[in-house]
Amino acid sequence: MHPLFDARRYLIPFRSGLLPQIFTDTLVIGAGVGGLRAAIAASADGGDVIVLCKSSTDESNTAWAQGGIATVIGGGGGGADGVDGVGGVGGDGYESHIRDTLDAGAGLCDEPAVRRIVEGGPARIRELMDWGMRFDLGPNGKVLLGQEGAHSHPRILHADGDATGRELVRCLMERVKSLAGAAGGGGAGAGGIRIFNNCFALDLITPSTHPGAGGAVMGAITHHPKFGLQMIWARTTILASGGAGVVFRETTNPRIATADGLAMAYRAGAAVQDLSFIQFHPTTLYLAGRPRSLISEAVRGEGAYLLDQSGHRFMLEAHPLAELAPRDVVSRAILRRIADHGGTHVFLDVRHLSGFDLRFPGIAKMLAEVGLNPVKDLIPVNPAMHYFIGGLATDLEGRTSVPGLLAVGEVASTGLHGANRLASNSLLEGLVVGEAAGRLAGAARNHAHHPSNGAPHAAPVPIISDIRPSDQGELDLADVKSSLRSAMWRNAGIERSGPKLSDVSEMIDFWARYTLDKVFDSAEGWQTQNMLLAAALIARSALWRHESRGAHWRSDFPEPREDHRVHDRWKRGDAGVETIAVQA
Repeated sequence: MHPLFDARRYLIPFRSGLLPQIFTDTLVIGAGVGGLRAAIAASADGGDVIVLCKSSTDESNTAWAQGGIATVIGGGGGGADGVDGVGGVGGDGYESHIRDTLDAGAGLCDEPAVRRIVEGGPARIRELMDWGMRFDLGPNGKVLLGQEGAHSHPRILHADGDATGRELVRCLMERVKSLAGAAGGGGAGAGGIRIFNNCFALDLITPSTHPGAGGAVMGAITHHPKFGLQMIWARTTILASGGAGVVFRETTNPRIATADGLAMAYRAGAAVQDLSFIQFHPTTLYLAGRPRSLISEAVRGEGAYLLDQSGHRFMLEAHPLAELAPRDVVSRAILRRIADHGGTHVFLDVRHLSGFDLRFPGIAKMLAEVGLNPVKDLIPVNPAMHYFIGGLATDLEGRTSVPGLLAVGEVASTGLHGANRLASNSLLEGLVVGEAAGRLAGAARNHAHHPSNGAPHAAPVPIISDIRPSDQGELDLADVKSSLRSAMWRNAGIERSGPKLSDVSEMIDFWARYTLDKVFDSAEGWQTQNMLLAAALIARSALWRHESRGAHWRSDFPEPREDHRVHDRWKRGDAGVETIAVQA
């Protein structure tokens, strides 16, 4: 077993009995759509819930989401349930949405997962409307339905044009506050939801430090700038920690997306799957020296064109759907156009669209801040890492391979997205699976045999003694992170090959030798260690997958292989890969 994949169990040494102890029924790590919806469900009937925010609720991938929620509602065909105040679109229905999702997933979607999540959408939308979510309305007073890439019908609900995520978080947080109950404290069973902001989860607590030894997750060890290290014991722990965008140099993700949840769950023995599948968004604002800013899929859904340096609309010959082709197709077409015709970017042309600033006020404001007027200026764009398709292997109630641990949202892999996520399906998944996982956690409150029902020292978590404190003067963490991100973008980005993936694996091994054996006392060090582990896992999965499928494209294996139409699953302590058949 490579030492990188069988690294030490915990990031820091500790003795549980010497740290402050907090008890709850359900611990939710992450405050995006999946985490907040799970917390709401888990708090039903008096459940006590703690939600950890690594930063704050306005800095999650959900809060940054410009796209909408894909849901078949309003009287379309195929048996979709109607929702008051939503205009239906003739010919659309569950079967159409299911087919679009399966087509985008390139043969790797689990159809039962697709069907359950698609059919669960209308109930969750009705719920949001009841809770006061402000969806965009048309002149007739009904909710507008937009169309995005690879969708055959308009079925995307938006809020404030390009700020759906922000409005969704606002709505869910208002609901959470209304359920706060015992927000001031109390032990497990006190009821209500407590939000811990600026609280970093280092590792999940399990009875053993050895992989394969068994034992349920019993909570997490956390760090807060004011209170220091703490043990939070929980009957059920729900990971909703988001993705891994910061592992790549070019990303649309917020700075907190450092793969912490994936890494801590892997260290605890949870199985991960399909990590080679990374979705790259085709259109982010490209200005040298400036962080990338997302230009929503919905802009192309409204009719924007992609032009090369000569002004040619190149997507017309690249795919029958042109600019509405799946994201991986558009991203690769942009890269090839740049390679063949020069330059560092292409252009998004919205000059022919009327009312752009009204339809996309957030994007219009962002463009104005950099001196661009979409009415007359072309917008320079380039692809960037956007969504982490793979993750912790889960069922449709969020169960992972480790008892006591559930996962929802971008950190999880339910089988919905397959090899390539259909636009705007992720918020839908977070709502549907988040609610199911929260209900499951709520039902677990009655389990008697759990450390939160006994003394803190009941859990045999030992002192970790086989690691040494770091001399941080020996290591430039910022340099390690910057080098890692650049190497991942060059070698494990949109276009891959065996030699490139081998090269980046060797580079990660080199940096890991000087980083993973050290003990840090700040989030920067812990995040760097998590990013190295996640990057190594992504590269390993991509090296194994000798094919091109969906968002994973290898120049040395440009065609899909039927014997690779499986989920590749990896687990700490196992020497090789486990392949799981796709569910039909």
